[in-house]
This record gives sequence, C-alpha cells and structure tokens, in this order.
Amino acid sequence: GDILDDYLRTDGVWILTRNKQSYKTNNEKECAEKCEAERNFNCRAFLFTRKKLQCLTLAENAKMTVTFASMDTVLYEKRIYLLECKRGIGKDYRGTEARTWRGIPCQKWAEKVPHKPNYTPEKHPNEGLEENYCRNPDGDESGPWCYTTDPSIRYDYCSIPECEDQVTHTGEVECMQCNGEDYHGEVSRTESGLECQHWNAQEPHMHGFTLKHYPEKDLKMNYCRNPDGELRPWCFTTSPTKRWEYCKVPHCTTHPPVSGLGSQCLSGKGEDYRGRIAITESGNACQQWNTQFPHKHGWIPDRYPCKGLEENYCRNPDGEKRPWCYTINSHVRWEYCTIPPCDGREQQIAGMNNAPTHIPLTEECYRERGQSYRGTTSVTASGKKCQAWNSMFPHRHEKTPDRFPNADLRDNYCRNPDGDSSPWCFTTDPNTTWEYCSLKRCDDHAQE
Repeated sequence: GDILDDYLRTDGVWILTRNKQSYKTNNEKECAEKCEAERNFNCRAFLFTRKKLQCLTLAENAKMTVTFASMDTVLYEKRIYLLECKRGIGKDYRGTEARTWRGIPCQKWAEKVPHKPNYTPEKHPNEGLEENYCRNPDGDESGPWCYTTDPSIRYDYCSIPECEDQVTHTGEVECMQCNGEDYHGEVSRTESGLECQHWNAQEPHMHGFTLKHYPEKDLKMNYCRNPDGELRPWCFTTSPTKRWEYCKVPHCTTHPPVSGLGSQCLSGKGEDYRGRIAITESGNACQQWNTQFPHKHGWIPDRYPCKGLEENYCRNPDGEKRPWCYTINSHVRWEYCTIPPCDGREQQIAGMNNAPTHIPLTEECYRERGQSYRGTTSVTASGKKCQAWNSMFPHRHEKTPDRFPNADLRDNYCRNPDGDSSPWCFTTDPNTTWEYCSLKRCDDHAQE
C-alpha cells in the first residue's frame, strides 16, 4: 500500500514542537520516508508545506502539544500513535495510558526505582518504551502492562479498550454504501480509536449538529454519521484535544441498488437522473467528470461513487435545481441541462432563460472575493466544522438566509454574504465565532 496510508492527514494545521528535523523534499511521500528513517528521535508525525516544499519530522503529534492554523501546511500523524485502543494482545499499542487497571501510576521504563526493570528502552528500542506508557514488549497474552510506582506491586496490567471492529450487536458486519450519507450503523469510535461524543451532548465539544437542526440525519447515541456531505461518516470525539474525526466504516462489497423508475427523465430535482444527455440548455457540450480541463472541480467520480458521474452526462450530485454539467467552453464554467420531465409536461422552471451567475457546488476554489462561491466546503482553515446558517447555536447572528436571500446560505456551506475578503462561516466551536474557510483562489497556481 501507499506509505501515506499509515498516517492521518489534517490540512491547514501546524503543531508546536521542540524536537524536529528539517529536510528539503519534493512531496509528501518523500517526507514520510524521512519520518520512517528518522534516527534523531521517534518520529510520530511530519509537517509538509506545499509552497516551500519543506518537510519537518516531529517527535510529537497533536495529542501531545498545541496546534494552530497555518493555511499552506499539511500535518500527517502516524496512526499507530493516535490509537487509544489495542488490537489483539496490544503488542503494537502506542497510546498514552499510564495507569494500571487499579489506577496506580506506572513507573517510567528508563527508571530503576522502585523496581529494577528487565525491559528497558536500551534493551528493546523498537517496543515503544517511552515515558511511563503501558506497553507489551514481551507479547504477554493479557495485553499491555507496566512496572508500577507502588513498591509492593512490581507490575500490573492496564485497562486498554479493544479497537472496535465494525460488527453490530446482531453479529452482522457493518459497511457503508457511497459516502455513508445513509449509514445507520453502530460504529462509535473514530479511525484513531477515540470514542465518539453523543450527538445530544455539548461536552467536551459544543456544536450545532443536533436532532433539532438535522431531524432526518439519524443523529442517534454517539454513532458515526455523515449529516453534512463529508467524504465519509464522522463524529465529534470525547477527547478535548481532537474536535472531530472520520470513522473507519468499510465500504460494502455489494453494490447499492440502482435507481430504476424515473432515472431516464426528470422527476423532482433530478438527483436520480441517469440518462445520457450531455449538452447544456444553451448548446454547450459537457466536460467529462473525470477530467479537470478546461474547468478544475471537486466532483471526482472516485470520491462520489453513487452520484452517477459517468462520461460527461448531465447530473445533479449536489441538490441543485436540476441536472447540470461543467462545459467544454472555457468561458462558461457550468450550465443547467434540459431534461425531459417524467410526466411529459414542459419544464416550468423560473428564470430558465437567465444564464446562471453562480458557480455550482463542490468548488475547490473561489474567484475574486468568493461572493459567487457555491461549493460545499464546510470546514474552516483551522479544521473547525461550520455552523448551519439557519442555526443560532452555538453563535447567535444576523447572517440568515432570510436576510441574505441571494447569498445561497444553505446548510453549513462556506459563503461570503457580506463582501469579506474570502468565504467564511460561523463555527460549531463556542470559543470561535467565525473563521475563513479552507479554500484557495482559483488563480492560485500552487493549487495545481
């Protein structure tokens, strides 16, 4: 597999660390190789800056130190050091639990008091014997353990939860179709092993993803869900230092049922349209979905396997008024298509003769100040999720869809209703009212 598969990626974040080494590399993979080969310290993560092509290998990860926003930076953290659960006997457990199951603090592996250890960092350099963290250097069948700070108890086992495999209480293996928007399973841990926060709780993270605001999204218990069109299900975590994270729900091996009736004609908004019309209402031919020329975009077929993004056929993957496509005309980014209605009547659509003046959803960039941006990015530059525009929680505000009817303030997508310097949103973090979004300008060559 890809070397980067062993890392958790976070865009737009820098972490403060004392112990680091700097290298010049051409890409993230080369930087990962530097991290794997690092001999000055135990490399837990690396930072890569796209503009300077700078690579920093780090001894700490975001669990161990503070983070702050840095637009051009990508943080990659080794997954094994983020897991707070064990697989099997926990031989590869590298979490930070440092107490026994009785609550007795562990003795540092490098110290000789109160117990002289048989297992030391010098004798066993590859077993992760750092600080006083629970480990299993001898492959003990009972799992991770440590020497204790109680002189009367030489060693004891630690209470490390099992990593959740995706099996329900009925014994069925859980999986998701598409991007997990319809996932209703019971996985309740993130991909790094953190337990999910209950959706109806506001601790440790306050947020606006509640049943009241998203009644149809099945926000039950603390189960992973995808209420906002992310790439896959996620949840807020119970760790105060990690606001939210994706969950590890495998894709189903069976394909989802194909929509039948109505898929060759227009019903509703045409989200289930799977016909072969590939020309816009003004006569422009459609651009292939799997190409980025002449228009760069985010609707990549591999990312959205159930949206029917085949060839250059007109589709409606984002809940627009009706099916549309990017055009091969470099001066016309996108247009609606004319699809025959299923009931045989003429399409009665207001403003059909007006050329669309905004960019369709899931743009990866914005033009000028981004007042025409209509993408579905809903994450700020520092990684915070956006608050829904029609919600007053956790922040009360006046930027509502009613007051700004032409700004397309739908769901919790980044927008620029007030002519700011770039698209922004209110955040679901009660300590941060608003932030600019994690977006680039369309004319920024660094993006390519």
